[in-house]
Amino acid sequence: MADAHEAGPVLEERIAEWRSYVRRQQAIHTVDADELEDHLRAQMAELGKAGLDEEEAFLIAAKRIGQLDTLSREFAREYSERLWKRLVLAPTGAGLDTGTWNKEGLVAVGLAILAAIAIKLPELFGVSLVGPKTDQAFYARNFSLFVLPFLAGFFAWKRELKPADRWMLATPFVAAALLVNLYPFVTGGSTESLEAIHLPLALWLVLGFAYAGGRWRAHDQRMHYVRFSGEWFIYYALIAFGGGVLMMFTMFIFRAIGLNAQALVQQWIAPCGAVGAVIVAAWLVEAKQSIIENLAPVLTTIFTPLFTILLLGFLGTMAWTGKGIHVEREALIGFDLLLVLVVGLLLYAISARDSQAGPRFFDWLQLVLVICALVVDAFALWAIAARITDFGFSPNRVAALGENIILLVNLAWSAVLYARFLGRRAAIAPLERWQTSYLPVYFVWMWVVVAGFPLIFNFQ
Repeated sequence: MADAHEAGPVLEERIAEWRSYVRRQQAIHTVDADELEDHLRAQMAELGKAGLDEEEAFLIAAKRIGQLDTLSREFAREYSERLWKRLVLAPTGAGLDTGTWNKEGLVAVGLAILAAIAIKLPELFGVSLVGPKTDQAFYARNFSLFVLPFLAGFFAWKRELKPADRWMLATPFVAAALLVNLYPFVTGGSTESLEAIHLPLALWLVLGFAYAGGRWRAHDQRMHYVRFSGEWFIYYALIAFGGGVLMMFTMFIFRAIGLNAQALVQQWIAPCGAVGAVIVAAWLVEAKQSIIENLAPVLTTIFTPLFTILLLGFLGTMAWTGKGIHVEREALIGFDLLLVLVVGLLLYAISARDSQAGPRFFDWLQLVLVICALVVDAFALWAIAARITDFGFSPNRVAALGENIILLVNLAWSAVLYARFLGRRAAIAPLERWQTSYLPVYFVWMWVVVAGFPLIFNFQ
């Protein structure tokens, strides 16, 4: 092995697994992981020159670096000041990350303010979110466009995207803005509702390109974005809860002096806070990365058993009562969200575990959850197909059919790969690669619904 960078694909996979494990350590930052990987490759190059093959060089080099738990503690001690300072907003004082952290915070807050201004701009043209000139359909279609371009800008700035990548990132946002505002939707029609639901998801997947610094094809970058998305949701929910308390007390204290602050809350605090919190939550996830314990193990440990019990209880009730699934729009959306949550729990579970560890009881529980979701998905597909047979095709039924088929394929092959892992016939890595490789399928389907369904169904 003349050059460590000439490693074969199998060895690169081993190095990627090693790096993934390193990045999950509490005190290891991206720059630290890069340094450790360079050290590992240098060790491998030296061992290769001594006549060892790739596999032997990797095993010995990894052992020389040291046991990762011990290494993590050494990093924590060496950079303890940095870790403590990044836990709080420190306006003064020296630290390795404080200046950068504060700068990122200012940029994030500035972009949040711009998003808040953007959602109020339509009122200058006589279109308001609430009041006599309200156009809720317009805001439903465009809501993601009021905030996600600013979040994309934050990631493009932080990841220092190349000009070509920035143009590539901007293209879907421009296309989406043209589609949702130039298509002649029937007011209150199904395709308009599907547009409002699917566009934020489509653009959120576009954001992954910016988050990955343009390296969206990299398996580890996709998995990092999945983790980010889950933790962003938690931060946003916490901010939303705090915002709800803020609005409640705003109305309360003004009522105490005989004034009604409902208009202030509805027209300013709620919409501006909703879009601003999207960017602030993303910044918080980025800022706290590698400082607090990754949330994935905690979340999967709590919710996997609960959702498994829920689905088992639901299937048991269906079998006992003989009742099928009612295929109404709200029910279809609810079941799709449930299945997406199961996929999310699966992603979080495999991203949080040690890829070198063997099967555990929790893995068997995950497999049961996936199988239950498969059965529920099969029942939902049966009900959708029966509804289409009886009443014909509609935008909602076709969208639900496509989404359930996509989820069925994902869950089915996930179950196969998990069973092979539990039977000790394969490692866990193929399951993780399957999940990240499948993300483009969701991306393509979202854009089919956003751009194609209005044309196919004549904007009804």
